[in-house]
Amino acid sequence: MRHIRLLAATGTAVAALSLTACDGGTGTKDEGASRPTVAETGASRTAEGGATTGGGKDSGNGDSTGGSTAGSTADGTPVARTRAPGARPNASAGHSTKGTSTGGSVVLCNGANTSVTAQPLNRPLNHLLLTVKNTGGKTCELPYYPVLRFDEMQWVPQADRDTQPQAVVSLAPGASAYAAALLSAADGSGTGGTTGHKLTVAFQGYTPNSSGGPSATPALPAKGVSYDSSLKVTYWQQDLDSIDSW
Repeated sequence: MRHIRLLAATGTAVAALSLTACDGGTGTKDEGASRPTVAETGASRTAEGGATTGGGKDSGNGDSTGGSTAGSTADGTPVARTRAPGARPNASAGHSTKGTSTGGSVVLCNGANTSVTAQPLNRPLNHLLLTVKNTGGKTCELPYYPVLRFDEMQWVPQADRDTQPQAVVSLAPGASAYAAALLSAADGSGTGGTTGHKLTVAFQGYTPNSSGGPSATPALPAKGVSYDSSLKVTYWQQDLDSIDSW
């Protein structure tokens, strides 16, 4: 079991990941999806309204290793668990960036073995909620934070280090995890405001700024979403409570 330590991301390295990640999902425009708040969505611990993308399943079977365990709610819905700090994935286990493994049963989450949704929120203002659901047959892990790219954007949003969890977020099959994006500053301090109509979500590997495999392209509202230079994201989170007040 391992404790994730974030290395400072360089604009060039992360940009390369964002621009070269292979798209792994499709989506249709969400013409009229409601925009829940984080608090409203948190009541059910899911935020999967609207179209999803990248729902391919990984090959092979197996339960989670490395001490990762899956829990469930009263109605049997799986919930995400974090791998305990200090436990590294076994290098000999053959972790794959394609959603499969050669010798281990824990893989990286990416566009090939998850579905991804992106929901603009009314509260907090100017926020976008990302939900990733494990649609594969194996436990998958989400290192670090999502790398976002709207349309042909040539810069990379940075992550808020204050949201870094103590351990890698681990998803049992059927479980979900979350991240949020601040699209624009409420005080208007951001510059270069524009509207994005296509969103690409890239996943990172166990090494900072490395590719975690195929990316996803969750659907956005038909009118797009507005963002500016203050755009930033949170780290992946096990539950919504961690970013409810972000």
